[in-house]
Amino acid sequence: MTEAKIRECTEKAEALVARMTLAEAATQLAFDSLELPHLGVPAYNWWNEALHGVARAGTATSFPQAIALAATFDPELVETVADAISTEGRAKYNAASSHGDRGIFKGLTFWSPNINIFRDPRWGRGHETYGEDPYLTSRLGVAFVNGLQGDGEYLKTAACAKHFAVHSGPEKLRHEFDAVCSLKDLRETYLPAFEACVTEANVEAVMGAYNRTLGEPCCASGLLLVDILRGEWGFNGHVVSDCWALVDFHEHHKVTKTAEESAALALKAGCDVNCGSVYSSLMDAYDAGLIAEEDVRRSAVRLMATRFRLGILGESGSGWDAVPFDAVDCPEHQALNVRAAEESCVLLKNDGTLPLYPGDYGHIAVIGPNADSRSALRGNYYGTAARYVTVAEGIAGYAGDKVRIHYAEGSKLTSPSSDFIARRNDLFAEAVATAEHCDLTVLVLGLDETIEGEEMMSGSFSNGFEGDKADLNLPECQRGLLRAIIDTGKPVVLILEAGSAIDLREAQAADNVVAILNAWYPGALGGEAVANLLFGEASPCGKLPVTFYNSADDLPEFTDYSMANRTYRYFGGEVLYPFGYGLTYGDLSVDSAQLTADNRKIIVTAVNDSDYATKDVIQVYIKSESPFAPKNPKLAAFAKAEFAPNSRQLIEIGIPEDAFSVVNDGGEKLIPGGKYALYAGTGQPDRRTAELTGHDCVKLEVTLPE
Repeated sequence: MTEAKIRECTEKAEALVARMTLAEAATQLAFDSLELPHLGVPAYNWWNEALHGVARAGTATSFPQAIALAATFDPELVETVADAISTEGRAKYNAASSHGDRGIFKGLTFWSPNINIFRDPRWGRGHETYGEDPYLTSRLGVAFVNGLQGDGEYLKTAACAKHFAVHSGPEKLRHEFDAVCSLKDLRETYLPAFEACVTEANVEAVMGAYNRTLGEPCCASGLLLVDILRGEWGFNGHVVSDCWALVDFHEHHKVTKTAEESAALALKAGCDVNCGSVYSSLMDAYDAGLIAEEDVRRSAVRLMATRFRLGILGESGSGWDAVPFDAVDCPEHQALNVRAAEESCVLLKNDGTLPLYPGDYGHIAVIGPNADSRSALRGNYYGTAARYVTVAEGIAGYAGDKVRIHYAEGSKLTSPSSDFIARRNDLFAEAVATAEHCDLTVLVLGLDETIEGEEMMSGSFSNGFEGDKADLNLPECQRGLLRAIIDTGKPVVLILEAGSAIDLREAQAADNVVAILNAWYPGALGGEAVANLLFGEASPCGKLPVTFYNSADDLPEFTDYSMANRTYRYFGGEVLYPFGYGLTYGDLSVDSAQLTADNRKIIVTAVNDSDYATKDVIQVYIKSESPFAPKNPKLAAFAKAEFAPNSRQLIEIGIPEDAFSVVNDGGEKLIPGGKYALYAGTGQPDRRTAELTGHDCVKLEVTLPE
C-alpha cells in the first residue's frame, strides 16, 4: 500500500469522524463497533484470528502451528502461507458480509502474528510464537505480515503484531504481573521483532499485553505506546488491547480505581480499540473530565482509516472483493499445507534407519496417544479443516497393501488409565504386544493445547499450571509407555507432536530408538507430511527455533525476565538439542566461506556428501568482542537452499548491518567496531551441534573500524 493511499485513507477517516457525534465516535472504539447507518458505516467486529490459518470461523486451511512454521527458517514460505490465509480470510469475509453477517471472527482485522520471544520453554503459549531468537522472529514476523496484508492498492487483510511487549508468561500471573527487564534486554531481545514489523512491514495494528512492563500496564504504557511505537518508530496504524486487559488496570494491577479511570488511561496513551467492556465507560469518563473530545476522535480516525485501507468503507471494488468462496481450504492450499508441514519437521536423531523402505518391513506398529489424535495436529487458535490426516492415517495411507500396519493407543495423553474403573497403565499390554509382533514401531508421543496453551481455569487443567508447563517432562504415563516400548528391544522411531522443548534424554540415549522426528503441531494434513518424511518422499529440513534444554532446573525462575542464562545467546550450560539444529537425509556441511569486500555478504561453499537430494538451512552466526555482545554467537543471517546428491554449491547470503550492532546497558544500539568472528554452517558454532551433526562451522574473522 502506497504512502499516498495511506494518507488518502486517513483524510477520508478524518472527514467521516468529523460528521459523527462524540457519542457515535466512542461506539467505534469497541471491538464490536456499532452501525451508523446515516453515515454509511456498517457494524464491524475487530476480533479475528489467523495464527496459522483463519481461526474460529468455520472451515479453513489449518496450517502447521506458528512454532512449526518458525522451524522452516524460510520467510518466503511463511509469507506464502500467510498469503493463502489472507485469501481465505477475504473469501470468508466476502461471503459473510454478503449475507449481512458482521459478527465476531468474520472481519478482516486478524490479531496475528504473535511475535513475543519464547524465552522460557515452560510458557504455554510459546508455540504461538516464532521461537527464542529476535532476528529469526523479526524475519518471519515481517514475512507473515506482508503475506496477510498483501501488496495491492488496498490492504488484503490487516495484520496485528502482539503482544506488545515483554510478554511470555507465566499465564497464571499475566493479569497482575510486572515484567521487569533491563533496558538492554528490552531493546536487544523483546522489541526488535516489533520494530521490524512496524518499520519494514508497516503492520496495521499492534496489540498490547496483559502484564505491566517496567511498572506501566502495557495497554497504557507511555514508554511503549507513546515514546517508542508512535514516537521512535512512526507507527501510523491502530492499537488494540488484549481481551479484557483494561479491566486488569483497576481489578489487578491497581493502577486505577474505576473503569472510567482505566478507559481514560488507555485512551490517552493511544489504545484505540478495547477488546472488552471498559470503553463502554468512555462517555462517563468524558463527562467526568478524564478525557477530552480529541482523545476519542483521534482513535476513531485511526480505526476508520484502517477500514478505508481495507476498502470496506465508503466504496467497493478494492480488488479483493472478487476472491471466491471456493478458495477456502482449496486443493492448492492443502498442497501448500503438506509442504509447510514437511519443511517444519525437525529430525533430531537418525542412525540411518530413516528413510524407511516398505519392502524391508512386513509389519509396522503405530502406537501412542498422539498417533491418531486430531488435537495433536492443531495447536491452538485453529480453524476447522475440510479433512484431517493423523500420523496413523498418514502411515497407513502411504503403506497401502505393501506393509501391515498395527495400531495401539498405548496410553491416554495424561491419564495412566483408559477409564476411571480401569487399572493403572491398562493400555500398556496391548501396545507392548503390538510392538513385539512388528518389525518396527512408530511411537507418537507429545502434548496438545490442553497441556500447553493460553490461561485456563484452575482445576480444569491436568497439571494445574493454567496453561504453562511445570517442567519439560512428557506426562508420566507417556514416559512409562516409552520405557515399555524401548524394553521390547525392537527398533523404535519416535515422533514428537508438541509445541515446546521436551526432555527426550531417555529416547536420545536408547540405542533402539533409531530416530526421533519432531513434528510440532503439524496442521490438519500433518500425518501425510510425516509419512512422506518417514518413507523418503521428502527429506526433513527443519531447524529448531528453540533450545531443547536437558531440564527446567537448568533455567532461572520462570518469572525472571532477564536474559541471563536464557536462550542460546546467553545460556551457559549443556543442552540436549541446540537452537538451529536439525538433521536431513543428506550430509550437509560448509567447507569454506569468504566475505565480500564491504562485509555485507558471505559466500559459502556447501557440500552434500550423500546420495540424497535435500534442502538445508545455511546459518551464519556472529560474535563481537564488545563487552555488550551476547555471551554466545548470535544468528546473523540464514538461507535455505536445495542440494542435489553428491554436490557442491556456492551460496551467497546477505549480512544485515544490524548484525554487527550491540546494545549497551542503557539500551542504546551501536556498532562498536573492533574484531568480529563469523561462523557459517548448518547450525550453531557450538560443541553440541558439532557432536550431533559431525561437522564444525567455518570461522571467519573481520575487523571493523572503531
